[in-house]
Amino acid sequence: MTAWTGGAPAVHIGNVGDFNAQFADGSPAVRRAGGHYACLAAFYSPDPRILVLPRQVDDFWVRELSRVLEWRDTAVYGAVAGEDGGVVEGLRSRPALLERIRRSGLPVITWGRTPESEGLLAPPEPTAGSGPGAVVGPDGLGQALRVTRRYESKAAAHRLFRTLAPAHPGIVVPAQERLTSRRETARVLAARAAAGATVVVKAEYGVGGYGTTVVTPGQIAEAGGARALARRLVRGAVLIEEYVHGSGPLRNLTFDAVVDDKGAVHPVGVGVMDIDGTSYQGVTVGPGAVPDAPAAVAERFGAAVGGALAAEGYRGWYDVDFVMDRAGRLAPVEINLRLTGPAVAFMIQARLARLQGGLPLVRTLDRLPLGARLPAAALADHLGEASRRCRSLGVTLLPTVVTAAFEPDPYVGVALAARTSGALDAAEAVVRSANEALGRMFLDTGVSASDPSSGASPRRTRRPRRRRS
Repeated sequence: MTAWTGGAPAVHIGNVGDFNAQFADGSPAVRRAGGHYACLAAFYSPDPRILVLPRQVDDFWVRELSRVLEWRDTAVYGAVAGEDGGVVEGLRSRPALLERIRRSGLPVITWGRTPESEGLLAPPEPTAGSGPGAVVGPDGLGQALRVTRRYESKAAAHRLFRTLAPAHPGIVVPAQERLTSRRETARVLAARAAAGATVVVKAEYGVGGYGTTVVTPGQIAEAGGARALARRLVRGAVLIEEYVHGSGPLRNLTFDAVVDDKGAVHPVGVGVMDIDGTSYQGVTVGPGAVPDAPAAVAERFGAAVGGALAAEGYRGWYDVDFVMDRAGRLAPVEINLRLTGPAVAFMIQARLARLQGGLPLVRTLDRLPLGARLPAAALADHLGEASRRCRSLGVTLLPTVVTAAFEPDPYVGVALAARTSGALDAAEAVVRSANEALGRMFLDTGVSASDPSSGASPRRTRRPRRRRS
């Protein structure tokens, strides 16, 4: 992680919504949708000193993280969101906080580059993890931001993959076609269905699998034909990509790396992603998580991608995501020029390795359904019990996403760290079971954790579950 922050503590700004919105015409809804995932800002480096979030968080969360990860004096500023849901707009309205960040002299890390974030602090010299790049173009954008915008396009990334692939055995690039109308899309979908082919329909810009749909011939028939499906899927240009057939535990791999301020590429690692349909759910990284052979293929190709990005002026974190086919070849499917979900796992791994020695396995589970809506105190109690049960298995549990526990569809994110994959599996089962038991408990007792006016205490209703365990 030395190439990332120079080993120094850092300022973390959770601008997930801002980053995504720049590819959706600045949509306030898109900005707000990134609010919960912005909790991951706590892990933008191994050692945060100032943490800025769009949503309010309860003190229990950072106390627990500080206890386990031995953070010192981490200052947390929650509910820093403007009227449009953006954290940068919110920061502009808090000059004292901005001045504190400027005076700290620490590297400033965001989820990803945006025009607003690049000009927010305007340091005279680029700082590790915060510099806008060496060149400002006629459009006023730093070169690194311009490269970000270019290759966050899945069409541009695909062209780069095709250029690099011939020099990399073990890499296969799926065919892709860009279509600009619903009529074109319907025609191509109908032709693929007639040939019995499954395809992937992608928005040119998307995140975490959103905007991506796997379409089978059967789904086209169920939708009432290609035209009807195209009307549902297409709003402007789309990409139709060849579906890569494959399955198994190594189906979805990712390679993360850093391009430093001088343009050198520093590989961080390869992980196995958990993908539900097309949506990213989490990752496992660490010794043995990915066998040496596919890991080497992913690292060589991913480093070549980083070299190409660096040559165009990109600086910062990036990843390349792959799908493994039935022959064991890796198909690159997208580049993320920003911090990533897997980056969180690597940051936690680096911190625990420094504190405990060795290199642990880390698994992140970003969206675990809760059985009931929980206010902060009840969530702290629930996660505390899950953490104690995980410790008995030799596993460290860290809460990662904690602001969605009172949503209509409540969920929580956690990270698990252990020395063996078996311990990770056992701990994941414990957490999932505890969440499911929470829902059953409230159903059985007729008590809702979302209704404090009932006079019932979520803590009190938890006691029977503790005795069973």
